[in-house]
Amino acid sequence: MKYMLIMRATDEAYAAMGEIDFDKMLETMGRFNDELIRAGVLLAAEGLEDAAEGVVVDHSSETPVVTDGPYGETKELFGGFYILNVASKEEAIEWAKRMPILGSGFKTEIRRVPTIDEFPQDNVWIQKERAWREATGQL
Repeated sequence: MKYMLIMRATDEAYAAMGEIDFDKMLETMGRFNDELIRAGVLLAAEGLEDAAEGVVVDHSSETPVVTDGPYGETKELFGGFYILNVASKEEAIEWAKRMPILGSGFKTEIRRVPTIDEFPQDNVWIQKERAWREATGQL
């Protein structure tokens, strides 16, 4: 089963990250990433650029409106993610507990990523996606 670990932080935690030695942060996260790789559970892991550099496309009106980020309160934003292939939610939780956090104000949200096999296989769009995934080596 695939699970996404979504890294969230308060404004204060994001601000405090600027005070952490960048090389130390890379080493700490690198060691954790290496554990995930050696355990064979890591599928993807990425950090995200500051939300202030992003944009939001709001579809609540007939014509989508594009605004500079961030959108909403910063507690709604996330700064990075991992996608793990583990046996259970409990295993995903255990990995999240082991994540090295360099300060307070951080949380990790865990959500299961459904597989294509859970969707109606007779649907033409699911069939097209399955074909694309097979052609690109994702199945």
